[in-house]
Amino acid sequence: MINCRIAIDIGASGGRHIAGWLEGDKLQLQEIYRFENGPAEKDGQLVWDVDKLFSHIKSGLKEAKKQGFMPESIAIDTWAVDFVLLDARDRRIGEAVSYRDRRTEGMDARLQKFISEKDLYARTGLQKQPFNTVYQLLALKTQGVLESADSLLMLPEYFAFLLTGVKMREYTNASTTGLMDAKKRDWDFDLIDRIGLPRRLFAPLHQAGETVGRLLPEIAGELGYDARVLLAPTHDTAAAVLAAPIEAGDAYLSSGTWSLLGLELPAPILTESSRRFNMTNEGGVFGTVRYLKNIMGLWMLQQLRKEMCPQLSYGELARLAEASDAYPGRVDALDPVFLAPPSMKDAIAAKLTEKGIPLPQSTGEWISCVCHSLADCYADTVRALEKLTGKSVNSLRIVGGGCQNDYLNRLTAKALGKKVTAGPVEATAIGNILSQMQLPGEEVRALVRRSFPFTEYE
Repeated sequence: MINCRIAIDIGASGGRHIAGWLEGDKLQLQEIYRFENGPAEKDGQLVWDVDKLFSHIKSGLKEAKKQGFMPESIAIDTWAVDFVLLDARDRRIGEAVSYRDRRTEGMDARLQKFISEKDLYARTGLQKQPFNTVYQLLALKTQGVLESADSLLMLPEYFAFLLTGVKMREYTNASTTGLMDAKKRDWDFDLIDRIGLPRRLFAPLHQAGETVGRLLPEIAGELGYDARVLLAPTHDTAAAVLAAPIEAGDAYLSSGTWSLLGLELPAPILTESSRRFNMTNEGGVFGTVRYLKNIMGLWMLQQLRKEMCPQLSYGELARLAEASDAYPGRVDALDPVFLAPPSMKDAIAAKLTEKGIPLPQSTGEWISCVCHSLADCYADTVRALEKLTGKSVNSLRIVGGGCQNDYLNRLTAKALGKKVTAGPVEATAIGNILSQMQLPGEEVRALVRRSFPFTEYE
């Protein structure tokens, strides 16, 4: 049996269990289990099937033992902002609603009755997104749902609770809620009281690497072994940035369903200029702040593929796009119209038509349009980061599944006019595993650079 750490990394479109262990001075990885995910409509809402996801979590942990792995520890990360509510007997209240659901429509205007957007940003430093947790909770407050709620758990915290029976809240995910004081790095109870949310929902925050607890006896019996459950950076982007091989002067891009592009800073930037650029300050590891922008990302490509050509691989789509590289159409990859349109193709077409640009005539031209639009947005964002921080960016480090898109990487390097590196692909799982090992910060990224290959683009 190989003693290892297991990262359970669940994204909006799928999840996987990855084992990690040290051999000599390098980190080794082995994928154990993979499963699909996605929101589904239920009773008029888009929801996550958290019971099915937890079943997959246990199935993957069983598979680990079958494949000869014995986990010393386990940690879970997911996307941010979504949560479950529990009553006083720890029973789940309602469904785990997806951030792409429309229940938050109009909640930004309602929130401004309690606090202006300018003042909210000066406190929380969080980029305005229509799905931020604060808007979701405000929607539930208007429905009277919060009256019976005793605790709030972000999704990875909820899964850790199901494994251990222990409820523990983690800092990096709390920083995405719009309810945390960016300077104090703790819940902003003055804001919480002002909005009228129950204080009891917001328990003390803990840092990545801390122990949640051991597996419940019934879970250990089902799996055939016992193990500790630790807190990863439970926000998947925080985990990915931990595994980004950044050095002084580097920006990072965590590329997946979302594109998260930013800098690692020692303190938040809460200026009005920063708010107008819609930059966000999110919690990182080792006392850092992830100063970044959320960009629509590969979601646009995923939806086009699903709608137009699900039989084609992403590699085939990239080749078609490169063959259609001369197509001139571009759209704004920050436009919220692309968040959850009934048809991504129609949404893109409408924006191109507004600009008087002829619509794409082939699959390759559609994909080329999106890839060029993303690359231009990445370049614009780097320039904004330089302006807002006064720091020069030497290179961009792309990590995550999207770093495999060679065509998009080359477009990004060209639009940026700086060096771009791609890798590692499994950055989120790597960051999750490294947090379990509790290595000092300088050792973490040196280990990543030793262990994984990178591709450079000029």
